[in-house]
Order: sequence, then structure tokens, then C-alpha cells
Amino acid sequence: MNEQVKAKIEDLLSKNKVVLFMKGTPSFPQCGFSARAVAILRELDTNFETCNVLEDEEIRQGIKEYGNWPTIPQLYVNKELLGGSDIMMEMYESGELAGALKS
Repeated sequence: MNEQVKAKIEDLLSKNKVVLFMKGTPSFPQCGFSARAVAILRELDTNFETCNVLEDEEIRQGIKEYGNWPTIPQLYVNKELLGGSDIMMEMYESGELAGALKS
């Protein structure tokens, strides 16, 4: 990944506590996994920033390398990768996600 892409990702993560890298936008998700991720964050009444990876191919590939995670969506909280929608769902159901978002 080039330094420019890495800097863009780190800038987004440093300016926002909760960032969801997703396909589409919260009002128009472009895949079911992204839609589920948005629904979980809304259910927990979370303020979050999103990055539509479909608008930037470099970010789409770069975020996979950055977090060493092969799929989108990816949820970052306090600059830390928590995971994709399956992990978000497990964490939501156990109550762990609500705790992570409040920290």
C-alpha cells in the first residue's frame, strides 16, 4: 500500500472515534453486510463516520492491507479494527460492542 493511501486511512481514523469502511453509504448500502453493520451501529445509537470504499479503489484495497482483514465492511473504534459484520453481530449480541463503543 502506498504512503498516500495509508495517510488517508490514518487521517480518517485519527479524526473519528468510530469509522465504518463499507460498500455504499448508510442511507444506501451496496451490500447486505454493510447494511447490517449500519443497522447495528444505529441500534446502539452510535455516532460514526463512514468511508464508501466503492468510491475509491485505492482505499478499498488499502484498508484490507491496513487491518490485515480481507473483507468489507470493517469497523474501527479508537483506531482499532474490531472486525466485519459477523464479528460486529456477535459482539452486539454479547453486549461487548456497546461497551467498546462507550470506551
